[in-house]
This record gives sequence, structure tokens and C-alpha cells, in this order.
Amino acid sequence: MLNVGDKAPDFSREDQNGRTVSLADGIAAQRWQVVYFYPKDDTPGCTAEACSFRDSFEDFTDAGAIVIGISADSAESHTKFAAKHNLPFALLSDEDGALRSAFAVKKSMGILPGRVTYVIDPEGIVRKIFSSQMRATRHIQESLDTIRGGSPAPS
Repeated sequence: MLNVGDKAPDFSREDQNGRTVSLADGIAAQRWQVVYFYPKDDTPGCTAEACSFRDSFEDFTDAGAIVIGISADSAESHTKFAAKHNLPFALLSDEDGALRSAFAVKKSMGILPGRVTYVIDPEGIVRKIFSSQMRATRHIQESLDTIRGGSPAPS
């Protein structure tokens, strides 16, 4: 189980644009990272969640943070989802479930892939965990508040 105060597990995956995204790269750049796991592209709750991150994307970047969305959908699905909703952040495919396992993201009600957000500080330490299958957009502000309450954004 991953808890607040734990070191976040590193990963390296290609995003929907074929760019390699790694937790270590954000740490090396001394950036906050918001890693959110969601059930499925283009479903109502997941679309609302992704669009909320999109609508607050400038707030996250101004605060010195990177946003990364992860689901079991294919890179192809992510490409279509990102294009359809103008998502400016990385979406990573976790078809093998390795990232969900590394971050200890449990299934909701035993069947649905969990919806969990991790706010990770510039040293790679988990500072906030928000888990809610039903409240897909509430954690956006909580994530920003955690980042803004932490160390200053890099210049």
C-alpha cells in the first residue's frame, strides 16, 4: 500500500504522442507531479475529470506541476481522447496493470478500475492521495492546494 510520505514508484512510459514520460524526469527537474489514475477514456466521469484538469492546466503549470493521466486504455485510445477534448497533458497506457499495481490502486466495488490521484513533491514523495470513484473532479482543487502549500514553484 502506498501512503502519504512514501517515495512514489518510478515509471517510464510513452504518452499519447510517443514521448517518454518518467517520474524521475519530473523529480530531476524539481517539479511537482500530479499522477491520476482513471477507469476509462471517454466515459462521463473520466471525461469530466480530464476536462477539469484541462481547464485548470495553466494553474498547475503556474504552480510548477506536471499532470499525468493513466488508464488501461491503449495509446491509440488516449490519442483520440486527448484530441477530442484538447487535453494538454500526458496520458499513459497501463494495459498490463503494472503502474496500477506499483501505485497500489485498488478496484472500486471489486470490479471498476480505481480513480486515485497522487500529488508527488519535487523530491518524489507522495504528499496527497485522493481516492473517489464518484467525485471525479473534487480532487483538482485539493491537488492545487497541496502544491501551493508545499515548496515554492521552481523559477
